[in-house]
Amino acid sequence: MKNYLKKSAIVVIIFLGYLHVCQAQKNNSFREGEELLFKVSYGFFDAAEARMVVQKKIVPFNDKPSYKIDVYGQTLGIFKLFYVNDNWGSYVDTAYIIPHHSYRFIEEGRYKKNERVTFDHQNKQAVVKLFDRDDKEVVETKQFPIPANVQDIVSGFYHLRTMDMKKFKKGDLITLTGFFDKEVYTIKMQYKRKEKIETNIGTFEAYVLSPIIPKNKLFRGEQPVTVWVSDDMNKIPLKIKAKLVVGSLDMEIMDAKGLRNN
Repeated sequence: MKNYLKKSAIVVIIFLGYLHVCQAQKNNSFREGEELLFKVSYGFFDAAEARMVVQKKIVPFNDKPSYKIDVYGQTLGIFKLFYVNDNWGSYVDTAYIIPHHSYRFIEEGRYKKNERVTFDHQNKQAVVKLFDRDDKEVVETKQFPIPANVQDIVSGFYHLRTMDMKKFKKGDLITLTGFFDKEVYTIKMQYKRKEKIETNIGTFEAYVLSPIIPKNKLFRGEQPVTVWVSDDMNKIPLKIKAKLVVGSLDMEIMDAKGLRNN
């Protein structure tokens, strides 16, 4: 059950987050110090909570000003039996909203993983380093070809928020490209409509998006994942709903602090 829920949530985020853009991306939607809190439910159970945090200061990575963004995930309630305590992060260029470096610190029961990826967009190469269980020594280093300006999971999630969604019409497709788990992914996301949605932080007009996912053993239906993004300057991801082969996975916003636009 733990692996099934984890894989479901990861795939949902992959399809939501990746966007390939080759020019400077104007960001009026988020800033340093922003924190978003989400509840993740599986069926009738509150399975986990996720926090998305933009650190309070701009930091340099290879002399490039970057947002340091962390995503934390932790199991709740009965699902604590399948202990999960994960930290995914990225150093994201403040001008281009592309990743310079990403990392995954994963602790799930007895399983641990410490992976770090450095992106060389100019030479179209990603260097992946895997560390030992004690996070002290590198046990594996591999290089992979990547498209220029490719996204990782975390950076892509925020890059999506910088898009001008008002220009899209019903049925328009957005091409998405990203690098995750040593592979390059390309998929299309369809703009569906706008609708009003009630959340724990208020009522919003929202853009509704749905990735076109190839037939697989994880999801059911032709477009099983639906994403709601607020139609305002902040473009907050409000809700994600995924129809799984077994049950459904829902991610809903519970709190938002430090927003750029009030």
